[in-house]
Amino acid sequence: MRKYYSLYGRLLSMRRLYQAFKHVKRNRGAAGVDGQSLAAFEANLEVELSCLLSELKEKRYRAQPVRRVTIAKDDGGERQLGIPTVRDRVVQQAVRSLIEPIFDPDFHPSSYGYRPGRSGHHAIGKATLFIRRYRREWVVDMDLSKCFDTLNHDLIIRQFRRRITDGSVLSLLRQFLESGVMVGHQFEKTDLGSPQGGVISPLIANVYLDAFDQFMKARGHRIVRYADDILILCCSKAGAENALKVAQGYLEEALKLTVNATKTHIAHSDDGIKFLGVVIHTDYTRIQDKKVLKLKEKLKALTKRNRGTGLADTIRELNPVLRGFANYFRVAHCARILKQVMGWLRRRLRCLQLKQWKKPSRLHRRLKQLGYRPPFKSIKMNSWHNAASPLAHQSIPNAYLHQELGLMDLTQGRTGISVPMLGVNY
Repeated sequence: MRKYYSLYGRLLSMRRLYQAFKHVKRNRGAAGVDGQSLAAFEANLEVELSCLLSELKEKRYRAQPVRRVTIAKDDGGERQLGIPTVRDRVVQQAVRSLIEPIFDPDFHPSSYGYRPGRSGHHAIGKATLFIRRYRREWVVDMDLSKCFDTLNHDLIIRQFRRRITDGSVLSLLRQFLESGVMVGHQFEKTDLGSPQGGVISPLIANVYLDAFDQFMKARGHRIVRYADDILILCCSKAGAENALKVAQGYLEEALKLTVNATKTHIAHSDDGIKFLGVVIHTDYTRIQDKKVLKLKEKLKALTKRNRGTGLADTIRELNPVLRGFANYFRVAHCARILKQVMGWLRRRLRCLQLKQWKKPSRLHRRLKQLGYRPPFKSIKMNSWHNAASPLAHQSIPNAYLHQELGLMDLTQGRTGISVPMLGVNY
């Protein structure tokens, strides 16, 4: 295994820092504890990068504490994020661009999270392949409790030291880990973990968990991992029980992580395996119900009748949400669900338009413009029920919404598509 002794000098480049900033800017993100936004950093970019370069050259650079942010999880719990300052994100990205090519080629082929050229689609496709082609229908669905928050710092540095012996680079990694966190105005030390929200945290987690991946591979177990979402795919229930015992022992004893015994379980693909927003069954894949509900919540918020936004502007806001959902969940067999969602959304848009027209006379004028002949029935214009009436459909037909106003139609794309496989052997 090749080791790298002198890497720090490659970091000391204005070009590398500039490329790192471009990457950080693409990912956007909030300000850190210093309150400096991306826009403010960019406004004085040359000076900021020159200052960073000088600090790195003279080894005066010190990572600042991260800003604690708490977001809600789908299961009702909370996830704690740590937002580094913009300047720290730039340095983290520069370090990541330097060392990721050293580690990534040797990662387990069934590791897909936060890796170049790999995605959740590939992970879902690999799990599907194991279940349907190789009949590994008994699956251990492992859940790690607060994985990013409990990574052991000494083990992290030990894993990186296997390939990197440059003390200056390792010292930077240690700084990122031990910079601390600001909770309001209170500073807290960080003796464990790598903050979710840090640019380099995904690479740290992958290097850390690759030890588990390789351990399972050496014992002939087939896994699919996306960050801390782990599936172990087996041919029998007894094999799955043994795999769970082996995996839990290694994760808790060797890597000092905690397996969530409540959420970790063994399931058969006939009953469905929940993974990355979908449910993989023996013969088909569907979208998790909670993901459809979450989509409808977003669409509902954008189509409230009291927003005061016109139909065309509303559709411009809806399309990115619809496009993102369709692009991700096209791997599922979901044509029926997408048809239902589109019917429900068009009804909401008709309801919105009727409310904005206010009076039945506006509706009747629209019908005359479309070539319909009176008399027309007078209806209540702010009624959800009437948004599904023939008059609403005639005045605001599907073709008008999709072809003239440009509403994206989820039913037009292919579903249940296959993603080209990566790392088929394992």
